[in-house]
Amino acid sequence: MALTYNTAKPYAVCMKIALVQDFLTRLGGAERVLKVLADMYPKAPIYTLLYDEEKVGAVFPKQRVITSRLQNYSTFIRNRVKYLLPRIPQIVELWDFSGFDLVISSSTSFVHGIITGTKTRHVSYYHSPMRFAWDWHSEYVKEQNLTGLKKAAVAYIMKDIREWDRFAGDRPDFHIANSETVRKRIKKYYRIDAGKVIHPPVDISRFSVGKSHEDYFLIVSTLTPYKRIELAIQLFNKIGRRLVIIGDGPHKNFLQTISKPNIEFLGFKSDEAVAEYMKNCRALIFPGEDDFGITPVEAMACGKPVIAYGHGGATETIIAGKTGEFFHEPTVTSLEQGLARFFNNERSYSPLAIRRHANQFSEEVFKKKILEVIKS
Repeated sequence: MALTYNTAKPYAVCMKIALVQDFLTRLGGAERVLKVLADMYPKAPIYTLLYDEEKVGAVFPKQRVITSRLQNYSTFIRNRVKYLLPRIPQIVELWDFSGFDLVISSSTSFVHGIITGTKTRHVSYYHSPMRFAWDWHSEYVKEQNLTGLKKAAVAYIMKDIREWDRFAGDRPDFHIANSETVRKRIKKYYRIDAGKVIHPPVDISRFSVGKSHEDYFLIVSTLTPYKRIELAIQLFNKIGRRLVIIGDGPHKNFLQTISKPNIEFLGFKSDEAVAEYMKNCRALIFPGEDDFGITPVEAMACGKPVIAYGHGGATETIIAGKTGEFFHEPTVTSLEQGLARFFNNERSYSPLAIRRHANQFSEEVFKKKILEVIKS
């Protein structure tokens, strides 16, 4: 049943609205975007392929969520969703949005491909075209250790998925990219110009400026290969300075085995604890490439500079020499050169100026820009 949004709030629109997200099985960057959209439109139902109430129910209550037929599969199958990839395009197309005036999809892979009628406007916020099928395809195959017939079968499946995705890219009425990096991918793979870039919202209010530090460098990240945490570990093994790593993931055991005692693994920490560690660190290290990268903005909200790999979304949020430094090759030598530039410029960084720079990525700015699109 379509739900009417309350028009009492200043950003309200008198229309029936639905929100769509690929998966609600964890709380990450895409889910933070959806949370802000859900707060903007508190009566809009949320459609998703799979839902894990235990992990996300506190943020996205069950009574508000509408799941796909994937939810009816056994837990064994749901936990191995990669084997269901060939079926997901068809499942996405089964949802009926004919009762809505506006649908906003938050897409990391499939949900931009929903089908809406001519009377329903579809605005899609792209975190990225599906990376496992496009620019990350070769790395994905390597990570799965695929060879022989399995590799050939995956190649065949991915070809079909790419063909579907290319045509699905034409379905939204308006495309929003979460960064210039993603805008370029949309142009390359869909041959479409995204109408607007709107950076993901960061809850700046959770962070306070730290004007001193406790002489440690910080990484906050999921511990997976593409985050390149091992570059920082190899460098800090060499220079002997204290490095604190917050986060968990499948690469954790390997990273611990190559680390010296000056490198601390703290595992998962609450948002409050992370904010405290950011406030007291000397600088954040961001060695991977992300489409946007919320963590560097959070560190800058604490007035802390960021030493980042100079590709992807970090180039849109960090100003070299003012709010941090870049290194431009995925090597220990290049990271060491970036760290040296940090030490040379450290006295010139202004915590308050870094915080002011971070403010432009706030939730309030995000909401304002989204509303400009909705009202256009």
